[in-house]
Amino acid sequence: MNWFAEGITYVLSTIGALLPIVNPLSAVGMVVTITANLSEHERTEQIRRACIYMFFILASFLVAGGLIMNFFGISIPGLRIAGGMIVSYLGFRMLFPETAAMSRQEQMEAASKPDVSFTPLAMPGLSGPGSIAVVIGMSASAQQSEHIVVGHILIALGIAVVGVISYITLRAATKLSKVLGVAGMNAMARIMGFLLVCIGVQFIINGILDVTKLVRVS
Repeated sequence: MNWFAEGITYVLSTIGALLPIVNPLSAVGMVVTITANLSEHERTEQIRRACIYMFFILASFLVAGGLIMNFFGISIPGLRIAGGMIVSYLGFRMLFPETAAMSRQEQMEAASKPDVSFTPLAMPGLSGPGSIAVVIGMSASAQQSEHIVVGHILIALGIAVVGVISYITLRAATKLSKVLGVAGMNAMARIMGFLLVCIGVQFIINGILDVTKLVRVS
């Protein structure tokens, strides 16, 4: 049963790395704002489609991650350092917010759109540059393992679980917004921001350590 335990660990590690970056809690306020004129059924449908779009966007970068890195000549250490910088920046923005996640003009434009599931909910709301960078890094790591196809399937399964968690969270967006209030939502955003900073810094450290190993070998 070692293979089963390893598979579960693979999926859980994917969820643990991706969920704080996708951070559906940060999209709760946006969902409440841009779907204010929709019925409950319409809001649920928009959220469902957004989570499906998120899965396919991230799965596409998972499949094409290795090709993208090879085409542009990007190394895994370089990707980890760059991804860590992006994730840290997003975390600092959540820790010390200067402006709203969406400008007033963007909110008005989104509210007037008949379909907000792909943009801004799926992209960049749920599948932004940070989550895409993490998925590409996972794709590169999976290609170095012995079981490439199985690794990609397990990562895709982890992405699907994150999509389900995002759907459940956003489905309860209105209730969460009322229960937590503005202060509670800001507090949750800062907690998730701190976690993102820690994850980003760790990505950078891992990238630097990889570069150091390469230098020693050469």
